[in-house]
Amino acid sequence: MEARRSGNYGASIWDKDYLDQLKLIDNLQRLDISKHFDDQIRIILDNIFPQTIKHCCDEHLEKDLYAVALQFRLLRQHEVFCSFMDEVGNFKTCLRGDVKGILCLYEASFLSVEGETILDLARDFSAYHLRELKRLEQIADMSLAELVKRALELPLHWRVKKLEARWFINFYKTRPDANLILLELASWISTWFKLNIRMRPNMCPGRIL
Repeated sequence: MEARRSGNYGASIWDKDYLDQLKLIDNLQRLDISKHFDDQIRIILDNIFPQTIKHCCDEHLEKDLYAVALQFRLLRQHEVFCSFMDEVGNFKTCLRGDVKGILCLYEASFLSVEGETILDLARDFSAYHLRELKRLEQIADMSLAELVKRALELPLHWRVKKLEARWFINFYKTRPDANLILLELASWISTWFKLNIRMRPNMCPGRIL
């Protein structure tokens, strides 16, 4: 019998450091349960900017593409990517080995609007390297490889939120770091939503929904 994972039960899920808080918000959004934590998320994001100023002086964070890309996707601050570009304005080739970072950069690039050259470059750079990594089967982490495959099929920003949440629930439960509290909540809400949709035609016969 397989041992049950701890699921990270214990202290409050909000008792996290800076990057862990961003990861937590990302998971809440992808599980489609973030609206149940609006107040807590608002407090975190309201404090992100002063922390960003502090962490910009942190050499470690400047070199962490994943952290900056995730922060951008949540805060819409595309100028933070300049530190990952070379003297001629291209993204540094040394980043191509950072699969998680490139994936998050790829997703972030789809939040661009016309005229945002940096994000256009980010999309071209990240899409090329993700396709090459996938083609050459150089992504050792199978969970990460699955996320790359799905992102290349259709970016997160273009997906239907409820349908994506159902897929992500099944994907998230296979991760060893999955928070079982969030997983159970997301599964319950998803089941409730599906039952509610099925019951609507019976509740309003003859009405076109």
